[in-house]
Amino acid sequence: MVKATPILLCALAVILPARLGLITVGAEGQLYFGALTGTAVVISFSNGPAILLMPAMLAAGAIGGALWSGVAGLLRARCNVNETISTLLMNYVAVLLVNYFIYGPWKDPASLGWPATIPFPAGALVPTLLGTRVHVGLVVGIAAAVILHVGVTRTRWGIALSVLAGNRKVGAMAGFSFVFQTMLVMAIGGMLAGFAGICETSAIQGRLQAGLSVGYGLTGFLVAWLSGQHFLRAVPIAILVGGLIAAGDALQLYSKIPSDSATILQGFLFVAALGASGLASRWITRHG
Repeated sequence: MVKATPILLCALAVILPARLGLITVGAEGQLYFGALTGTAVVISFSNGPAILLMPAMLAAGAIGGALWSGVAGLLRARCNVNETISTLLMNYVAVLLVNYFIYGPWKDPASLGWPATIPFPAGALVPTLLGTRVHVGLVVGIAAAVILHVGVTRTRWGIALSVLAGNRKVGAMAGFSFVFQTMLVMAIGGMLAGFAGICETSAIQGRLQAGLSVGYGLTGFLVAWLSGQHFLRAVPIAILVGGLIAAGDALQLYSKIPSDSATILQGFLFVAALGASGLASRWITRHG
C-alpha cells in the first residue's frame, strides 16, 4: 500500500490528460517539483503551528505539481509543443532542481554530508493510518479516482473532453475550448502528482532527500496504460504493481534474488497487456 499510493496518484495524473488525447510522461517531474515546493513551506515556517503548517505544506505541494504540469500544458495549448517530449524533458529538470537544493542551500549541516534537508517537524508529518506506514495519501488517491471517474462519465465536462479528443473543430463548434481544457486537465493531473511528492517526502522520508522516487511517475504511466485509461481500474492495478515492487525488495533481501526481477516482470505485464489489446482489436476487426 505504501508503494501503491504515489503510483496511483501518478497514474491518475496520466489518465486525466489522456481523456483529452494527451500523452504525458511527466508525473515523475511533477512529483519532484511538488515535493520541492511543499518542502519550501516547511523550511520557511518550520516553527509554525501544525494547524496551519500541514495544510500549507500540502497545498504548496499540490500547487507546485499543477504549475509544473501547467507549463507543459501551456506549451501544448498555445505553441503546439508535443506534450510527451516536453513533460519527459521536464522530469530531468525537476530532479536536478531538487538535487541543487538538497546539495546546496537546504542541506542540513547535521546530516554528516548526506544530501538532505532538516527533518520535518512533527506538525508537518502527514498522518498515517492505523499505526502503519500507509498514509492518508492513499485515501486521497482512491477518492480522486472515484471523483474523476464520475466527472468524466456523468458530467458535461466529460463530454467536452471526449468531443475535443475526437475532433477539435467539432468541439469548438459545440463551444468547448481546447486551450482551456488542456490547461485544466494538465493542472489537475500535476496537482495529484505534486501531492504524491510532498506526501512521500513527509510521511515516508521525513525530509527531502535524494532518491525521493524510485520511478513512481514512470510506473504510474505503466499503470495508466494497463488500466486502459480507466480511473477505477487504476486502483487495483496500482496496488498490484506496488506489491510487485515491494516483493522485489523482499526477494533481494531474503532470497538473494535481484530486485530487478520485479522490474522485468512489470515489463512483461506491459508487453502482454499491449499485445492482448492489439490481438483483440485485430480479431474484432476480422470477425466483426
